[in-house]
Amino acid sequence: MPYRIALGFVLLLALPSVALAGAWPRTEKATFLSFSDERDSDGNSYTSFYGEYGMTGRETLGFELGYTNVGETNAVFWLQHALEPRGENQLSVSLGIGVVARDGLFLPSAQAGANWGRGFQGVLQGGWLALETRIKVAGAMKDADEFADLSASAFNYLTSEVTAKADFTIGLHATDAMMIVTQFRFEETDEAGFSSKLATSVVQDVMGAAKIELGLITPLSGPGEAGVKLGTWFEF
Repeated sequence: MPYRIALGFVLLLALPSVALAGAWPRTEKATFLSFSDERDSDGNSYTSFYGEYGMTGRETLGFELGYTNVGETNAVFWLQHALEPRGENQLSVSLGIGVVARDGLFLPSAQAGANWGRGFQGVLQGGWLALETRIKVAGAMKDADEFADLSASAFNYLTSEVTAKADFTIGLHATDAMMIVTQFRFEETDEAGFSSKLATSVVQDVMGAAKIELGLITPLSGPGEAGVKLGTWFEF
C-alpha cells in the first residue's frame, strides 16, 4: 500500500497557508502545451498530450491525455490553486477528475496533489527546486490472473487502483537557451509496490515559443527498465 508517500502528502497539505508550472501558477491567460513520448528497453511506451492554462493569478486549469501501448488510454483534468507565498517558498494544491479506458471498460478516476517550489537566487538565478506530490484513485480494471500476464516493467505504464507519487525536481539554466532538468521520481502502487527512478532531461529553445526535450530515465529501485523521453514544449 502507498502509505509512505501518502503520509508525506498529508504533511505537505498541513503546511500553512518555468517549465511545468508545479507549485507556480500560470500567468493569467497564459498557455503551456507539451507532447511527449516515453519508451523503455522492454518495449513499453507512454505518449501524452499535456496542457495548462492560467485562469486567474492563482488558478491554473490543467489536463493530460495519455496512451500506453500496454492497452490503456486515460484523460484527467484538474484545477490548481496557488496559496499565499511564504517568503521565497511557493505552495499550491490541486484536485482533479478523469477517466481510464482499458479492455473496453471506462472507469472514473480522481486525484489530489500538493506542491512546493522555490527559485534559486544569485549565480543560479533562473533555476528552481520543486516537490510535487499526488495521490490518484481509479476503479479496479483487472484481477490478479490478468495482471500475471504483464511484465513487471509494464506496471509502470498502467493506472493502478491507488497510486501515490512524489517527484523532486532540480532545474538549472546551462545557457539562456538550454535547461538541465533532473527529477527523482518515487511511486508506490498496490500491484508493483515501491519504485524510484532518476530522469534527466535537456530542454533546448528551438524557435520562438517552442522547445524540445530529450531525456534519459534510469531505474533506481523496484520494477522498471531504462528508457528515453522525447518531447516538445510550447508556451504562449
